[in-house]
Amino acid sequence: MTLVLFDIDGTLVLDDGATREAFAAALHDVFGFDGSLEKFDFSGRTDPQIAHEVLGAHGFESDAIAEGLPSLWFRYVEGLRARLRKERQRVLAGVTPLLERLAATPDVTLALLTGNIEPGARVKLAPWELNRFFPFGAFGSDSKERANLPPIAIERARRHTGRRLSGRSVVIIGDSIWDIRCGVPHGATTIAVASGRTPAADLRAENPDHLFESMEPTEEWMKAILG
Repeated sequence: MTLVLFDIDGTLVLDDGATREAFAAALHDVFGFDGSLEKFDFSGRTDPQIAHEVLGAHGFESDAIAEGLPSLWFRYVEGLRARLRKERQRVLAGVTPLLERLAATPDVTLALLTGNIEPGARVKLAPWELNRFFPFGAFGSDSKERANLPPIAIERARRHTGRRLSGRSVVIIGDSIWDIRCGVPHGATTIAVASGRTPAADLRAENPDHLFESMEPTEEWMKAILG
């Protein structure tokens, strides 16, 4: 069996800034934050990590940040629901055909591995009905550290399928250096896709097992995933 773990932002879908708007509005409502998010790189980072980095840089104490996170997530998800319509987001090229092909392949299990908190992840995938491909996953709401997410996803896959998966049978797909790095300690197959905001050269420097410019063509992706 092969477990295929997909990142979301820049890998499956991309929006026009709606996510940053929702995050900034939630930070303002809960913490009174009125600074700019422009200098902060969200790529590959978990939502809790982003909150701590942004607020910490503006003088907020870690304990105060942690205390406000439940309220922050409530406001953030509300903001995503209000903003993320199809005209503000797109599914990236090749994504739906690849997911359909993988979902129809015996002994392949699809799941998410993303820095998004799970409610936010589901909101982002809902307009395009992509949640149907992902019955479970590992999320930023499970751990602040992305490196902790692969074991969580693998354990949930064991519960879901009744089979233990490890090493090369776990495939991690994403558009950031952090997607690649989180798979290395677990011996996972890593596939980078330069469809997000990280340049292909930066991804190549991380030595992923495979690097693509997009999720096309499907056949090449199937070969990379299944070996």
